[in-house]
Amino acid sequence: MKLFFLLGSISAFVSIALGAFGAHGLEGKISERSLQIWQKAVQYQMFQTGGLFVIGLLIDKYGSTPQLTWAGWLSVIGILLFSGSLYILSTSGIKILGAITPLGGLSFLIAWILVGIAVMK
Repeated sequence: MKLFFLLGSISAFVSIALGAFGAHGLEGKISERSLQIWQKAVQYQMFQTGGLFVIGLLIDKYGSTPQLTWAGWLSVIGILLFSGSLYILSTSGIKILGAITPLGGLSFLIAWILVGIAVMK
């Protein structure tokens, strides 16, 4: 599905841009702990971005199955919830956002389970 390739490309661009911004623009402006949180957000965004490309390739190979489609959307949701909450948390200090992060992680996990189910069918 070209959509997941497009979303993956956008996410990769954003991840690299935010990684560079964190390394150069935030250094000395936020605490070292907050910078580590920012870097974790970038890292997981890029990991799951790779997953979007994998899902796109699998859809190209096996066709668009409900499992792969859901896996793609859960990956996008996970990036927004997991990485997005960490980006905001690290720059704002709003601790309650940490409660959203696990929902993004759960989205990642379910997406990968669905990928596994899809390729085993």
